[in-house]
Amino acid sequence: MYNGKLKYEETQFDLNDIQLPDSTNVMLILGDPDKAFKLSFYPNDGVGLMRMEFIITNAIGIHPMALVKFGELKDDVAKKKIAELTPPYPHKKKYFTDKLSQGVATIAAAFYPKDVIVRMSDFKTNEYANLIGGKDFEPVEENPMLGFRGASRYYNDLYKEGFGLECEAIRMVRDEMGLTNVKVMIPFCRTVEEGNKVIAVMKRYGLEQGVNNLEIYVMAEIPSNVLLAEEFAKIFDGFSIGSNDLTQLTLGIDRDSSIVSNLFSEQNAAVKQTIATMITKAKHAGAKIGLCGQAPSDFPEFAQFLVEQGIDSISFNPDALLKGIGNIIQAESHVDL
Repeated sequence: MYNGKLKYEETQFDLNDIQLPDSTNVMLILGDPDKAFKLSFYPNDGVGLMRMEFIITNAIGIHPMALVKFGELKDDVAKKKIAELTPPYPHKKKYFTDKLSQGVATIAAAFYPKDVIVRMSDFKTNEYANLIGGKDFEPVEENPMLGFRGASRYYNDLYKEGFGLECEAIRMVRDEMGLTNVKVMIPFCRTVEEGNKVIAVMKRYGLEQGVNNLEIYVMAEIPSNVLLAEEFAKIFDGFSIGSNDLTQLTLGIDRDSSIVSNLFSEQNAAVKQTIATMITKAKHAGAKIGLCGQAPSDFPEFAQFLVEQGIDSISFNPDALLKGIGNIIQAESHVDL
């Protein structure tokens, strides 16, 4: 019935013939453990951003605090759903740590011994509220993008025990399963003081920086991260520039707004100057610095800009990887590295 209705073009690539760039590490952005082993055969230097949210949404589906406080849940419907999903688990918290550790370990094993940098959860409050039992634990915010998200949650009593489950899952992967290629990344860390609080909470929950070679990175996605990069570098092992949030906050643009989204561009001069400053400061501090985003694959000139600045790594979604590699190799050929 549908054969021949749409024209399409199929292109095949021999991955064995693709060479990685000489000076810039090429990494992947991943979230789905089911695709990990297949994608590990793509040309890559590891996983620069593993999104924990995918596993929480698809393999767990339950708000971690609803498992921590299962006996206190007021939502009978949510309580029934949780009971149906977790029958083998008398201690509901174990359900979360088992499922999350299994998902992270699958990706870490697929890419071992290459680095797999796992970003701790970065849902916004409205997204957390959509998890089973979540409405009992999440405030209603007018602008969740700039609200109770990222690092601010991890030491707050409203979520700290939930963050403890995330830490326990990572500890299981590293210390019990032996997948020490897993590194940890903290998103949306507004201040240096906040960074210190998070690192202290992680230590309390069994993830101590430097022990068993644990490295803790931070997303560079807020102007304060750039302005105080030297101070952040004293407490974190490296940075990953989150170009989406950094662009939004540099230009004051909500890229989801249909009215002003046309002004969103990583290639804006102010954004590029902010990124260049971040890379320079990180390099001077001796900290690793990478970038996660679409622009280096979409725009060869943006890839060249990053290479010229001396970026250590660039992470791509799998569908943009090959084009990104080509852009970086072309950029390196024009830059005296």
